[in-house]
Amino acid sequence: MSHKHEQLLRSIFADPPSNNIHWREVESLLLHVGGEIENLSGARLRVKIKHVETILHRPHHSNTLDRQGIKHLREFLAHAGVSVSSLEIN
Repeated sequence: MSHKHEQLLRSIFADPPSNNIHWREVESLLLHVGGEIENLSGARLRVKIKHVETILHRPHHSNTLDRQGIKHLREFLAHAGVSVSSLEIN
């Protein structure tokens, strides 16, 4: 995993979450970890990683995720087995 993706993953799982997580970097990370992204209507995306699926929403008024979006992303990644600790094992 690239250093940039590793730092982004650490930011997503940091407590409190960062206020500076850009959506295009999240999409890049999702693809990098094997995610499949399908555009739905509006700002919705269906994302699937290893048989775990969720609907994410692109930010509407900025390019950065809000705290609720980060929380949802964090929960999805954890359920899919993508975490900071999984990086340390590899």
